[in-house]
Amino acid sequence: MKSHKVEELRNVSLVAHSSAGKTSLVEAMMFNTGAISRLGRVDEGNTVSDFDSEEIRRKISVNTSVIPWEWENYKVNLLDTPGYADFVGEVKGAIRVSDGVVVVVCATSGVEVGTELVWQYADERKLPRMVFVNKMDRENSSFQRTLEQLRAKFGATFLPIQLPIGAQAAFKGVIDLLSMKAYTGDGNKAGDVPEELRDEAQTLRQQVIEVAAEADDELIVKYLDGAELSAEEIHQGLSKAVAAGKLVPVLCGSATLNIGVRLLQQAIVRYLPSPEATVAVAKKLRDNSEETIKPDSAGPLAALVFKTMADPYVGKLTYYRVYSGAMQSDSRVINANKGEEERVGQLFFLTGKEQTPTKEVVAGDIGAVAKLQLTTTGDTMCDKDHPLVLPGIVFPHPVAFAAISPKTKADLDKMGSALARLVEEDPTLVVTRDADTGESVVSGMGDSHIDIAVKRLAIKFGVEVVTSTPKVPYRETITKTVSVQGRHKKQTGGRGQFGDIWVRFEPLPRGSGFEFSDEVFGGHVPRNFIPAVEKGMHEAIDKGMLAGYPATDFKAALYDGSSHPVDSSEIAFKLAAHLAFKKGMEDGGAILLEPVMKVTIVVPEQFMGDVLGDLNTKRAKVMGMDQLRGNSVINAEAPLVEMQRYAADLRSMTQGRGYFSMEFGHYDPVPSHITQTIVEQAAKAKEEKD
Repeated sequence: MKSHKVEELRNVSLVAHSSAGKTSLVEAMMFNTGAISRLGRVDEGNTVSDFDSEEIRRKISVNTSVIPWEWENYKVNLLDTPGYADFVGEVKGAIRVSDGVVVVVCATSGVEVGTELVWQYADERKLPRMVFVNKMDRENSSFQRTLEQLRAKFGATFLPIQLPIGAQAAFKGVIDLLSMKAYTGDGNKAGDVPEELRDEAQTLRQQVIEVAAEADDELIVKYLDGAELSAEEIHQGLSKAVAAGKLVPVLCGSATLNIGVRLLQQAIVRYLPSPEATVAVAKKLRDNSEETIKPDSAGPLAALVFKTMADPYVGKLTYYRVYSGAMQSDSRVINANKGEEERVGQLFFLTGKEQTPTKEVVAGDIGAVAKLQLTTTGDTMCDKDHPLVLPGIVFPHPVAFAAISPKTKADLDKMGSALARLVEEDPTLVVTRDADTGESVVSGMGDSHIDIAVKRLAIKFGVEVVTSTPKVPYRETITKTVSVQGRHKKQTGGRGQFGDIWVRFEPLPRGSGFEFSDEVFGGHVPRNFIPAVEKGMHEAIDKGMLAGYPATDFKAALYDGSSHPVDSSEIAFKLAAHLAFKKGMEDGGAILLEPVMKVTIVVPEQFMGDVLGDLNTKRAKVMGMDQLRGNSVINAEAPLVEMQRYAADLRSMTQGRGYFSMEFGHYDPVPSHITQTIVEQAAKAKEEKD
C-alpha cells in the first residue's frame, strides 16, 4: 500500500453480537477492493480475518484482525473484532485505537446483548458510529423492526440513509437515499428507484437532507432560504453530525450476497472521522503534566500497543497505533511504562495473518513489529527525548476460573514460561498462584475463553495441562475473646524443653488480618523468646485449626508466662505458641469464612424471574435492581463457591443474552451446616494424603 496522509486514514472497529456476520462482511469488502479474488466462508475456514486454528475449528472469531483496504484514495484500517462475550478484551483493545465504529446487526435477530455491550464500549470512548443491518436475505429479516429496536434500546438519532428493496428471499438490493439510485445484485448495477418505493424513498431522503442541514450553520441558512443542497454539502453535513454524535446513519444489505457492501465502504470514508479529529492526551513523564497529542508525523513519537500475539516461531508480534510522530524500522524507542529502551526491528502492515514489510508507520496509522522484549498491551512507545504515556486500556475483571496442573514432569518445566507468554498475549487472562490452596488458577471471561487458552498452551507451546474447579480459599477466625495457656514441657533425659505462655485472643473486624502484641511485664517471658512466640503463632495460623485454612481477623496478645533457666529455648516457645493457638481457636468459637463476590448481572426483562430464583439457590443477597436500556440490572453479593460456574449458568438461563461482572467483596461466615461438610472433606483429604 502507498503512504497516506492523516486525513486519508480511517481506523474503524467492526463490532457486533456473535454471528451477526462481521467476518463475511470483511470478506466482501476485501473482494470489492480487489484484495482477494473470491469470497471466503466462515463455515469453510478460509476467510482472511479468521486464521487462528481455534477460529477455524469453532467457526467464530477469537482474535481482533487488522484488515486494511483502500477506497477512493483512502486507507481504512478495519479491526474485525470477536462477537462472543468471552473475548471482550479484544473488543476493548480495538475500540481504544479506533476513531469510529461500525455496529453490525442481524436483520433477523435484531439488537442482542452483544450489540448492547459493544454500544456501551463505544459510548465510553464517545466514538462516532454507524449501523449496518446485515442478512437482509435471511428468513424473518426486517429492516424496519431492527430500526425500531435500535431506537428503543439506545435512544440515539438513527437515520436510514438506505432503504432495502424487498426482504428475506425477495431481497435484491438497496436504494441509496442520497443519490436516489437503486443498486441491485452485487452492487454494481445502478438503476432507477422502483416505482412502489419512490414516495417512501423521497420522504426519507428529505429527512436526511434536514439532518445534514441542521449540522452546519451555513447549510441550515441555505436550506431555510429554499435553496437545494448539493450532494457534497449533504455529505459534509452528515459527516459533521456523525462526528458530533448527533446522528447514527443506518445502512443495510447482505454480506454473503455482497449487496450494499460497496455503499457501506463509501459511507465509512465519507462519514467516519480521520485520526485528525481524535484528540489524544498523554502524560509527560518529566513533570506529570498533560500534553495534547496531534497526529503529526513530524512530531515526537507516541504509539500505543493495543494487542500482542505470542508465536512460538517468530516470537511476539506487537500491534500498535501511532498517535504522533512516525515509527521507523531498525530504530530504538523508549517504553514509557517500563522506563526501558526497546530495539525496533522490521515494521509490518498486517492483513489478517499476512505481514507486509514497511520502512515506517506514520501518525494515525496502525502497524506491527516482531520480537519486542519488554513491551506489552497498553504500553506506550515514545522518543527518548520526549517521554510520554498515553492512557492504557481498561479491561474487565475475570468471571470464570479453573485450576490447572501439568500432565507430566516435562509440562511442569515449561508451564510457567508458556503461561507468562499466554497472559502477555491476552490481558483478560490472569494466572495466579493461590498461596492458601497451593493451586495455579487461570481466570478469564468465560469457559470458552479458558478452554481456548488451554488449547493454545498445547498447540503453540507444547504444554499439556489438566483443568479442574479451583479450591475456594476459605479462612478461619474466632468469634469471642478468650485467654488461654500454651505450655510445652518435655523431658526425655538430658536437657528438656520448656515453654509456657498466656495469650489473649480477640476477634477483629473483617479484613483486619492478624495482629500480634507483646504485653509481658516483669520478664516472665524472657525478651529473647518473644520473637519465637510470634513466629510460632504465624506458623500456626497458616495451617489453621478447623479445616487447614489460614486463620485471620484476630489479635493474639502475649501477656504472661514462665520459663526455665536451662530447658527453655526458642523451639520450646514456638511449640507453646502452637498449643496456645489451637486452644484459643477451640475456646474462641472458631468459624470458617468464605470469600463473597460483588456481582453485577445484566439480563433482558423476561429472564429476571429465573435469574433471581437461581440467585436465591446460590445464597446470594440482592443489593439492588435498576434498568439499563430496557434490561434489568441486578447488583448482588454471592459466595465465590456458588459463582464458580455462573458464566455457563447465566448463559443457559438467558439463551446467551445475559452477561455479568464480578469482583472480590469481602469475607463472611460460612453457614454451620456447610462448615461441617467442609471440615469433614478436609479431614478425609488429610487422611488420604497421609
